Amino acid sequence: MIRHRIAALDALRGVAVAGIVPMNVIAYAMPAAAYINPRAYGGDGPLSIVLWALSFLLVEDKFRTLFAMMFGAGVTILIERGGAHPWRAHYARMAALFVIAMAHAVLLANNDVLRTYAVIGCLLPFLIRLPLRWLLAGAAALIIGQLAVSGYFAWGWLRYWHALATGLTSDMSGMADVERRFGADPQVMAASIAQWQESLPERIVRRMSDWPLQVSSIAAQVPSTLAAMLVGVAGWRSGMLAGEWPQRRLMRLAAWLGVPSLVALVGMAVWSIASGFDAIVTAFNALVLSAPFDLLMGIAYAALAMALFGGPLAGRASTRRWAAVGRMALTNYLGTSLVFAALFAAWGLGLFGAVSRGQALALGLIPIALMLVISPLWLGHFRQGPAEWLWRSLAALKPLPLRQPR
Repeated sequence: MIRHRIAALDALRGVAVAGIVPMNVIAYAMPAAAYINPRAYGGDGPLSIVLWALSFLLVEDKFRTLFAMMFGAGVTILIERGGAHPWRAHYARMAALFVIAMAHAVLLANNDVLRTYAVIGCLLPFLIRLPLRWLLAGAAALIIGQLAVSGYFAWGWLRYWHALATGLTSDMSGMADVERRFGADPQVMAASIAQWQESLPERIVRRMSDWPLQVSSIAAQVPSTLAAMLVGVAGWRSGMLAGEWPQRRLMRLAAWLGVPSLVALVGMAVWSIASGFDAIVTAFNALVLSAPFDLLMGIAYAALAMALFGGPLAGRASTRRWAAVGRMALTNYLGTSLVFAALFAAWGLGLFGAVSRGQALALGLIPIALMLVISPLWLGHFRQGPAEWLWRSLAALKPLPLRQPR
């Protein structure tokens, strides 16, 4: 069934692309370990801990999940509307997206998600017509599988942490590797800061040469990303993301999924804080234990946003503004990377490693403000965002119309 553009869904997509900014800014502003561990860099005072906790509870991987859900729903919509050859058009779009993603990863972003989206997107046409219960079961199986695999490797570290904590061993050699990856190892911090002093040509050469690391990064993202996309497909086909559910049902779903997930995440945050942000405990909570709750929170956010944008906020200027942000989601995602590179890279202002967590989050407001201001102005004159136009033109192998018809 073909449905027309839904303002609430566009607005939800806008919230998703803006919601990933608070974590992306940490990835651009500080060494990698600071993304999950405030002790690693950026200060571990009371304000930093509060900001870390709020990010862990409400943002970290929740909006990335929501963004992937929107991609899964979007693929389904485009295939539904794909005319005589929907699969051909879809694979052309995925190829074009991969080209854009590679340029993004080489030039600007160490944490690009678009490559993973393009790769997984090639699987979605085979899955989108599965029964809804199969889609949801598949998403659950992927998350459980990820938990099992990552938990298996993490179990050894947890046993080691327990042995240290209880005095069963005094051998600290094992902590060195964990500190290098997820803690505040001084040599790693210094190397990370030095790397961000590279020029843009030096970055391009380095990124072009570290393909094994990038491939492993893409592979690691597949289970959770595919799970979120399958939920997005199910959300569209069930009518939840199509604006067909009553507001009460949406609010009930948001509460059922969001409240228990928040309780579990609070427990993890307390454990990390109580451990003094021990590298093993913090990494286990952020990378393993929180995964299913991040997915559930993403679904809860989707339900809550659809209830609000399709209910009391329907037709309001705020909804139209967020919908414009969502219609230009690719442009705004890439534009955020450009803003952050200009702020933190050596060829820009060079602020990497020079700001606290609070200052980084404050700087993260810049691209969000730009999205909200520029997106509706641009769409007043053009059919789509510049990156969306480039994506579709590359897929069509010809320049498509960009200006609004007079």
